[in-house]
Amino acid sequence: MHIPITPAAPQGAPVRDIQHYMRAGLLQLTSLPPLSLYVHLPWCLKKCPYCDFNSHEWQGEGGVPEQRYLDALMADLEAALPLVWGRAVQSIFIGGGTPSLFSPQAIDRLLGDIRARLPLAPGCEITLEANPGTFEKDRFRAFRAAGVTRLSVGVQSFNDRHLRALGRVHDRAQALAAVEEAAQAFDTFNLDLMYALPGQTMAELDEDLATALALAPPHISIYHLTIEPNTYFAKYPPAIPPDDDAYAMLDRITELTGQSGMQRYEISAYARPGHHCLHNTNYWQFGDYLGIGAGAHSKLSFAHRVVRQTRFRDPRLYMEHALAGHAMAQDEDVRRADLPFEYMLNALRLREGFALQDFTERTGLPLTAIAKALAEAERKGLIERDLAHVRPTERGFDFLSDLQALFLAD
Repeated sequence: MHIPITPAAPQGAPVRDIQHYMRAGLLQLTSLPPLSLYVHLPWCLKKCPYCDFNSHEWQGEGGVPEQRYLDALMADLEAALPLVWGRAVQSIFIGGGTPSLFSPQAIDRLLGDIRARLPLAPGCEITLEANPGTFEKDRFRAFRAAGVTRLSVGVQSFNDRHLRALGRVHDRAQALAAVEEAAQAFDTFNLDLMYALPGQTMAELDEDLATALALAPPHISIYHLTIEPNTYFAKYPPAIPPDDDAYAMLDRITELTGQSGMQRYEISAYARPGHHCLHNTNYWQFGDYLGIGAGAHSKLSFAHRVVRQTRFRDPRLYMEHALAGHAMAQDEDVRRADLPFEYMLNALRLREGFALQDFTERTGLPLTAIAKALAEAERKGLIERDLAHVRPTERGFDFLSDLQALFLAD
């Protein structure tokens, strides 16, 4: 069968119609997973030295080009609609960059435009990332009025020395004020924290955690500072605590959050009952997500294939291409041989692991595709399983990368 392919801009992915994705293939997916929407707003006041996300310092005059970028997002979304037609969106995550640089009016327009084009499931979780250095009083309330249901506040630390070392634009006082404002404006919110920071001691970690837990956040995401390639820290690496100290810090984090009634439900996520992040949980359960915005990634399932897509990274190039109808820089099927690893890269991050039935439904593969790796993981004490479920053990959680690597294609 001839499948028409419209030429795209140079270096972009071909613009394909829906028949391309629906053609016969090697996988057999009996149902489609839940669908989420990710929206990337790429600008920051300042690029942090550890950050390898697609974020860009805003250096122009007149602020972020909100309206042009929103126009590009909607053109991008409309071009992608045939790929998700009829599917309800379970969650929306507006990430960056620093999305709270955008005005509440712009976020209100964004969410209204999305609702006009996509059906949102009842109770759809809508998260906005915000940084303490980019808000003034009542700004968070205005985001709530625009339709945001959950805020994720990028605190990273409450220690001024560590905040300076991380290149953050806020200080301790601004962090405390932002969290207090978030707690007043939202029923659920997240604090982003980091540990194993340059020069950080166990006593300083305890102080950061005590401050965070005293604010009673429903959810905390806490990440080990890692030195990523192509960052300022990669070129000028700071002295960070050795691995043994970092492991001890993680044990301390799990101990103190547990004492305060928070459950570690994912490798880096702690929550009170009823406050798990639905959007991230869909990622970890190998659900689908449509990503729009500069550098955004998508993972979409069809009857016979799983597809990954990437948008153009540079914001100006993205806007130019999206407004012309071809925002995608890459569009390719996930290889059948790579699906077990891609699934495990996500699902094994969850404390509860995954149901074997979910593996077959989400990948379209039989259980024989992972039988050998599961047996090896069990022999090494990295998982425990029964006839229906697989869970990482404590050892599996501690050596998660080793566990996930067992599922790499030969």
